Amino acid sequence: MTTIAPMVFVVDDDASVRKSLTRVLAASGYAVEQFASAGDFLARERYARPCCLVLDVRMPGLSGLDLQTALAAAGRRLPIVFVTGHVDVPMTVKGMRNGAVDWLTKPFGAKELLNAVERAVAKDVQDRSDAARVAEVEERAKRLSPRELQVFALVVTGMLNKQIAGVLGVVEKTVKVHRARVMTKMQAGSVAELVRLADRLGVVLPTGPGGPVYPRSNSRAAGRRLPCV
Repeated sequence: MTTIAPMVFVVDDDASVRKSLTRVLAASGYAVEQFASAGDFLARERYARPCCLVLDVRMPGLSGLDLQTALAAAGRRLPIVFVTGHVDVPMTVKGMRNGAVDWLTKPFGAKELLNAVERAVAKDVQDRSDAARVAEVEERAKRLSPRELQVFALVVTGMLNKQIAGVLGVVEKTVKVHRARVMTKMQAGSVAELVRLADRLGVVLPTGPGGPVYPRSNSRAAGRRLPCV
């Protein structure tokens, strides 16, 4: 089976820098695509395999930080390794806070570049795996009826059937039926497993008896960058 090399997108307005970075990355087994401007990269179609972006900070038109912001706004989150010839602490802090994996100051060695790219690609692989697992759980949750979703949310808080019946204003037998359906549809073999699924999916608890419950991104899921270049 042929292994497809991870893709590294190199965005730099300096042709000599692009050529140098490409040579180092290609020699280490990465597939590389070059772009002379942030706008050129932004116009590229999304990439569906593990990848990362090596991005110059200061460029004519859209800067590297502008591109980072534009990608995030478009839902195209991917690991970024920034490169720059100027040390700018506020700029560095902003880039890292917005999810950059690394910040390399020119001149830097091949080892520094490759180590940073390796970390970025590894993060993208993990992000894609996490996103796939969340998507799978979301698909299961879509099969739950509104009432089953309410029962799901209450079961994972540790409430007993009798307590859930009191909250929802139904008889305990009805709760047992809904609970069994939730376990089946969510493919959970135990309450502990159901709790893990709820944590991965995120749920909003009812605000009152019979109130709606909807899936939402929990704190861990919200911190993930969904891969879609």
